[in-house]
Amino acid sequence: MPRPNAAQIAYGSATVVCSAIAMLLLSGVPTGAGIVVIGVAALALGLLVALTVPLPRRARAAREASSAAFTALEETAAESAEGAMAARPSRVRPSRLHPGAGAGIAHVGQHSVRR
Repeated sequence: MPRPNAAQIAYGSATVVCSAIAMLLLSGVPTGAGIVVIGVAALALGLLVALTVPLPRRARAAREASSAAFTALEETAAESAEGAMAARPSRVRPSRLHPGAGAGIAHVGQHSVRR
């Protein structure tokens, strides 16, 4: 997991302090439990803000390059699978061990009931 950069720490800390003060002043809770709930909410909001700060350009460029490489790898795999399917023989060859195995090839796909 990458370490948080300076912008993430600054934005998260400022969000925690400002949101805690604003919620305490606006709610006017006199109990300790209410203050704890407001503190936890402020910490959660600060964490959310810190995690959504945009990544530096260098990290974004690296992520986009790896995404492009993965897409190219998927396309290559799909093309090689199509080539392997095209190179396969179109009809089944009878086995040497079972001489009668190739006798019913013409009837493949038809119903099994004989007339």
